[in-house]
Amino acid sequence: MNRRTLPALAIAVLASLALAACSEKQESTSAPAQRDLTLILDYLPNPDHVGIYTAQARGDFAKAGLNVKIVTPSDPAAPLKLVAAGRADLAISYEPEILLARGHGADVLSVAALATRPLTSLMSVHGKPVSPQSLKGKTVGTAGIPYQDAYLETILQNAGVDPDSVKKVNVGFNLIPAMLSGKVDATLGAFWNVEGVQLQREQRRPRILPVDRVGVPTYDELILVARRATVREDGALIRRFIQALQRGTVAARRDPSAGVDALLAASPDLKRGFTAASVRATLPALFPAQSGRPFGWQDPASWQRYIDWMVENGQLDRPMAAGAVLTNEFLPGEGVGEADQTP
Repeated sequence: MNRRTLPALAIAVLASLALAACSEKQESTSAPAQRDLTLILDYLPNPDHVGIYTAQARGDFAKAGLNVKIVTPSDPAAPLKLVAAGRADLAISYEPEILLARGHGADVLSVAALATRPLTSLMSVHGKPVSPQSLKGKTVGTAGIPYQDAYLETILQNAGVDPDSVKKVNVGFNLIPAMLSGKVDATLGAFWNVEGVQLQREQRRPRILPVDRVGVPTYDELILVARRATVREDGALIRRFIQALQRGTVAARRDPSAGVDALLAASPDLKRGFTAASVRATLPALFPAQSGRPFGWQDPASWQRYIDWMVENGQLDRPMAAGAVLTNEFLPGEGVGEADQTP
């Protein structure tokens, strides 16, 4: 935008008035009224949640006027259901899971990315090859999640390997034991920043390939989900939470040991050495890879590519627009009115 040049004195006067106005506004602004907010985690407290627990420990939520109750789900499928039913304000979930939920009519939106890249990985131990080409004739364990089975098929096809030449075994959540016992040659489903770090610390000689490096479209592994009704009617609540979460996550990046302390206080069963190593590995994934984007940024183009992949691979029954599933409206520095409210 072109600007007309003002005399230097006029500029100085205007600047003084602006500073005075800002000062008066700050002095007259009172602390926000306290609100209760229930957050459902996706799983047990772990390094993926370092920003949340750091914000809680530092008082960032309280300063934002929020009394945040953090709830560990009894069932991994519960968070989205609880939010959709109005029994929680926010939940942590996964990009593919919210797409599936929306495909079944759940009235929810992704309001921020927490882990901004895939953590799910193709993994082996004892130095065994894990490149897609090396898996021909081998056995690969999965958690039995349909879209992750589709990941494996895409990875093999992109590498020119016939998927039928690879034996796929559903080992549930026993991905690591299945590898260590030799039941499978590799697995798909473990996280590089958690199980991968654990295996490295135990000197199991893991080989790790995040799925987006071998043919699966990139996606946001962890997201923050709200009901569309909350988005429409109580956006200030969401905005307060995300801004406080940003402060906690930035503080953990600046001082990872503070983040580790916060996690251990919340979950004493975690081991300090592992937690510290996993937090260090995880923190870069909690910030946007694209420079200049705000904390929590969700790239609509990347979401659309992933949605199209889900449709092409039979994981979604019908196409959907990324703008109908996500909003960046409540991220730090983003403006009101960006949410697409189309069904």
